[in-house]
Amino acid sequence: MQPFQIDIPQADVDDLKARLARTRWPDQLPGVGWAYGIPLDYVRDLAEYWRTGYDWRRHERRLNEFPQFITTIDGQRVHFLHVRSPEPDAVPLIMTHGWPGSVVEFVEIIGPLTDPRAHGGDPGDAFHLVVPSIPGYAFSGPTHEPGWNVHRIAVAWDELMTRLGYQRFAAQGGDWGASISRELGVVAPERVIGVHLTLLFPQGQFEQPDLTDVEKARLERMQQFRATGSGYGMIQSTRPQTLAYALADSPAGQLAWITEKFGEWVDGDAPDDAVDRDQLLTNVSVYWFTGTAGSSARLYFETARSRGRGPFVPSSVPTGVAVFPQEIAPPIRRFSEAGNNIVHWTEFDRGGHFAAMEEPDLLIGDVRQFFRAFR
Repeated sequence: MQPFQIDIPQADVDDLKARLARTRWPDQLPGVGWAYGIPLDYVRDLAEYWRTGYDWRRHERRLNEFPQFITTIDGQRVHFLHVRSPEPDAVPLIMTHGWPGSVVEFVEIIGPLTDPRAHGGDPGDAFHLVVPSIPGYAFSGPTHEPGWNVHRIAVAWDELMTRLGYQRFAAQGGDWGASISRELGVVAPERVIGVHLTLLFPQGQFEQPDLTDVEKARLERMQQFRATGSGYGMIQSTRPQTLAYALADSPAGQLAWITEKFGEWVDGDAPDDAVDRDQLLTNVSVYWFTGTAGSSARLYFETARSRGRGPFVPSSVPTGVAVFPQEIAPPIRRFSEAGNNIVHWTEFDRGGHFAAMEEPDLLIGDVRQFFRAFR
């Protein structure tokens, strides 16, 4: 394992600004808002701020405040933050991001989780945090061979925790991080003390005669997402290479591709109603500077091709679920319990898909509460 620091060449920063200044913008129909995709005026305004107001170096320094490392697992470069708690009895916890996220998602929650004493919390709730970049994403990218699906990543995470000396540990995640964390419990049930998730897609059929109004609304939201909100996933799971040419060449394109998902998935009318604008742009910048738009999309391709090749494997690991109302598909408990050992379930009245960025205090509190039973 080698220590790592983020150090983007100044030439790359200058190139980003020059490309943004030369953007060839598309037209847009008048008065359509977000109906056809992310609005032109919104992207132009955000791109101009990215070019003239946003300070990458300040946020690069912020990320470099956390100890970072690079290792190679199963032939793949893996980048991760490893932030140990000052509390000797802290529980090891591996937290995994999703798409279009990165380790940037967790910047505001790392301190309170690792050092609750310094943030007004109970030192008994402390964690040693391992926060990896998914293979193919950011500083763990690109991937160099096919096959990096959810299962393979979970096996790699098991190996990562072994190398760090953690024989028993916890897992947490949302989006792809939720799938990976759940699979980690399936791969290593004797080592994973518990799994905390903010997204859990159910298995099986949902036509039940006694659905509550809340359950009906959540099923409708899931069906609407699959019908009108999952086009990005179809592209990334079928033609990630073709998409990569546009996103690797145009920072405005990369910005729009990611920010549209924030616009649709946060609890607010626009991305920066719910997420700090600089944190959002730091996340986009990480994708841009590492050139991993295409390799991150390959996770969709690999998972689509591995899905259905084997039977669904139930998880016996104690599982906690935090439900945020504007999640793309808020979980339904009765369906989630089919194949998962649900022992903790919290319903929040606000928040969306990017919980660590939108509602860090709610997420921190629920993670602490869930894992108290397994210390």
